[in-house]
Amino acid sequence: MRGTMMDFPLTIQPILERAGKLFPTVEIVSRLPDRSLKRTKYGEVYRRARRLARGLELAGMAAGDRVATLMWNHSTHLEAYLGVPVAGGVLHTLNLRLHPDELVYIVNHARDRYLIIDDILLPVYESIRAKAHFERVFVVPFSGEKIARSHESYEDFLSAADDDFVYPTLEENDAAIMSFTSGTTGKPKGVVYSHRALVLHSLAQGLTDSFNVGHHDVLLPASSMFHANGWGVPFTATLVGAKLVLPGPCVDAASLLDLIETEKVTLAFAVPTVWLGVLGALEKEPGRWKISKPVRIICGGAAVPESLLRGLDRFNFHITHLWGMTETAPMGTTAPIKSSLMNRSDDEKYRIRAKQGIPAPFVELRVMGALGEAPWDGVTPGELEVRGPWIAASYFESPETADRWTRDGWFRTGDVATMDEEGYVQILDRSKDLVKSGGEWISSVDLENALMGHPSVPKAAVIGVPHPKWQERPLAVVVLKEGVSAEPEELREFLAQKFAKWQLPDAFVFATEIPRTSVGKFLKTKLREQYANWNWGS
Repeated sequence: MRGTMMDFPLTIQPILERAGKLFPTVEIVSRLPDRSLKRTKYGEVYRRARRLARGLELAGMAAGDRVATLMWNHSTHLEAYLGVPVAGGVLHTLNLRLHPDELVYIVNHARDRYLIIDDILLPVYESIRAKAHFERVFVVPFSGEKIARSHESYEDFLSAADDDFVYPTLEENDAAIMSFTSGTTGKPKGVVYSHRALVLHSLAQGLTDSFNVGHHDVLLPASSMFHANGWGVPFTATLVGAKLVLPGPCVDAASLLDLIETEKVTLAFAVPTVWLGVLGALEKEPGRWKISKPVRIICGGAAVPESLLRGLDRFNFHITHLWGMTETAPMGTTAPIKSSLMNRSDDEKYRIRAKQGIPAPFVELRVMGALGEAPWDGVTPGELEVRGPWIAASYFESPETADRWTRDGWFRTGDVATMDEEGYVQILDRSKDLVKSGGEWISSVDLENALMGHPSVPKAAVIGVPHPKWQERPLAVVVLKEGVSAEPEELREFLAQKFAKWQLPDAFVFATEIPRTSVGKFLKTKLREQYANWNWGS
């Protein structure tokens, strides 16, 4: 026997329609490069997103065609988030901080057909132009400057479209958004989110014990819209009609605090590095910002230090821990205090909040050790595995990565974790030696292999070392060939040919040997112990 409910596909189309009809006067505020504020409303974003959809149709976009973006967080990027998928296209957000070679690989592997780019990011485009095969490039006048005739104007493109857009029929499992992760060694890997996954993810984020987002909230996503599906915030905010405050390229502590104060932000999103800076600014000038109401923070991308939780609480900023990955859309867990734990001491509650949290609704987690699933004892470690309706089941056209999924369909995260008796997950380490800096992954093995391509370096190991601002930064331990010398700056310049600046090691240590395991692998646990108290000021 089947139910008697309507067959109503879960797609982005009703989310856009809902915002246009129910919340047309709700503001969307964007900070421009000159630090001025541009104010628009959901009604205008609704009309422009539909115009973008129509323009892409007239340009010949077919179902499933990829439309890439190189953009900061602002209202035009939101238009793309909504307008591309409702027309049957696939929005592909590009990480503007990547090295040009990595960007070229990602663009060409994804087979991106169109590009929408902020005018201030045209130098990034020029660095890949010769090798990236875009059919058309639309330039957004984000800075307010007139678009050069040699470039195609995004505004002219929208103006040339009519208002006769009719939503195509979409299946809920059709692709909507594409994002690449470079979180493991080797080539970056694409994750393709379906309409259904994004709708369910948005509904779950709105729940009280998840992001607790409603129409009366004012959201400040300082997490990048080009990273990990924008943390889901563009769709969740649009679904509930919450005011959005988008910081553009201005994500320094003072700029964020100014926006929080003037726009009366109630909920903000960013990695711990950002909030460490905010805490420092509040401590340095405690009376500068008049923030009268509590500010809730969703913080992920790296472990949140307990000291940060305590420090921000003093200023009425309350962090809720999030764990997730590009492969999980990205919400996997949040760390609310269960009602049954509210009678615990303050110290115990801080320890709970510092954990990665409990699974979001419909997300299933397990910790797998050598002998099977680990007990929920908070002690026994294993690899964290995950499955659910917004968890990736494969990477885009990467059959060689099939071993990232178990035979029974769980995704192997690569994180080593424990789970306590209440179901709270705590990440202990990563099974692959990655460095997580400011919420972004850096592959230590890729850096090592590149270093060992230098004529003076036969051996090199890269480890993540705790850093007061970035959580972790890469430190390179280098063995030089006998009788030769090399300076740190020389090695840094050598690596800069293949890596972005933020991926480069901040320090180089020259050693006579690197400790190894019994099978000849670099013993990085020993190195991490040895350099755990590294002084970055030295």
